[in-house]
Amino acid sequence: MGRILAIDFGKKRTGIAITDELQIIASGLTTVFTEDLITFLKDYVLKEKVELFLVGKPKQMDYSDSESEALIIPFLKELSKKIPQIPVQRVDERFTSKMAFQTMIDGGLKKNQRKNKALIDEISATIILQSYLYSK
Repeated sequence: MGRILAIDFGKKRTGIAITDELQIIASGLTTVFTEDLITFLKDYVLKEKVELFLVGKPKQMDYSDSESEALIIPFLKELSKKIPQIPVQRVDERFTSKMAFQTMIDGGLKKNQRKNKALIDEISATIILQSYLYSK
């Protein structure tokens, strides 16, 4: 069984989370600059068996696509060209940034630590992945 890798795509930075090999636990992996994302993913799948990419699908409250969806579509096309052997599934990511911020507060992180946007992106990817695992 391979890992599931979740992607919280952002204009500047992208949060990444990964499961264990049994797909039980979701853990934050890292945050990478979005311009380096494809290279990072290509390198990662050479080292680890990944069977699915989960990519957040940003939606508005009325279920229409968010503005950032226009940035994600070209990424998805490039991803399917560069790593065609791994399927991609989309997951609703509404409220994950707010949930990530609340997780940081609940975890006791100090105010200056909560300003770390890279950490918020990584936690958001973990929340996306964990919600997917719960739904399975």
